[in-house]
Amino acid sequence: MTDLAVPTTTRKDWASDQEVRWCPGCGDYSILAALQMLLPELGVRRENTVFVSGIGCAARFPYYMQTYGMHTIHGRAPAIATGLAVTRPDLDVWVVTGDGDALSIGGNHLIHALRRNVNITILLFNNQIYGLTKGQYSPTSEVGKVTKSTPFGSLDTPFNPISLALGAEATFVARTHDMDRKHMQETFRRAHEHRGAAFVEIYQNCNVFNDGAFERITGRDQRADMLIPLVHGQPIVFGAEGQYGVVMGEDGQLRIAPVAEVGVERVLVHDEHRDDPGLAFALSRLARGPFEPTPIGVFRDVERPEYGEAMTRQLLEAQERRGPGDLAALLASGGTWEVPGPAH
Repeated sequence: MTDLAVPTTTRKDWASDQEVRWCPGCGDYSILAALQMLLPELGVRRENTVFVSGIGCAARFPYYMQTYGMHTIHGRAPAIATGLAVTRPDLDVWVVTGDGDALSIGGNHLIHALRRNVNITILLFNNQIYGLTKGQYSPTSEVGKVTKSTPFGSLDTPFNPISLALGAEATFVARTHDMDRKHMQETFRRAHEHRGAAFVEIYQNCNVFNDGAFERITGRDQRADMLIPLVHGQPIVFGAEGQYGVVMGEDGQLRIAPVAEVGVERVLVHDEHRDDPGLAFALSRLARGPFEPTPIGVFRDVERPEYGEAMTRQLLEAQERRGPGDLAALLASGGTWEVPGPAH
């Protein structure tokens, strides 16, 4: 519910006085604009909003927001955001990270924030490359990717961020891309409204070190036949005339088929509220990479106890049972000993 006491703001009110310093043409600009234009509609206060980032091109985001913000250390943004969210439940806490920052050195912090269901909104800018450090391969780079750090081609199987988030039991998982402001804003709105850990992967073009990585599916002329919109309660169809659909074979595998051949009754109906993440995971594996028809939208949106609320409740119950804590007694409990001073 929107707080009527929240002052009316515009995009300009949410933009800081700092010069935006990304490479000209970078997809980060469109993500920044989409969020700055959305925030005035959310009924939130700037002084109650915090952006936490790690290291990388995306991590400059807090500098450009007229809110509180923390540019933290590599991969640790989810951990720092967790501490903030559980101690200040009155705040809106956003995490801005990249595929290298979140999925390499920050992998453990990301999955545990998701499984704990901490009330934070994580935006992962995925450009399939390390941009800030000038073009090394990242955990989402495709096999065979030739970069400065893989001159003969990457041997690593890339992470699928959506599959990873679903495997970590995230309660809200979605995907959008930097070429569609309306879709970004609706996805960000849904993520913000979710109570618990919300994870959004954003396909973001790095026009210097990995230009056109998503062009085959996000290009204006390709989108209709290459992006599969996920709409809760609706058959999963796509194409300029809705001529293709996602169906489940007898072996349980999802496939793409012409609707005219299989019949609309066989087309899978999307259920983002399904408690079992198995079907959402299968949808996340439908494309082998951003060169095949790729699902986009909300994969999963379910309810589960939020970590900060559960922790507060546990502390209050413990205090009721045992009374106020005694720090001195705690420090002196268990195995203690005295270290003798030097002999004279």
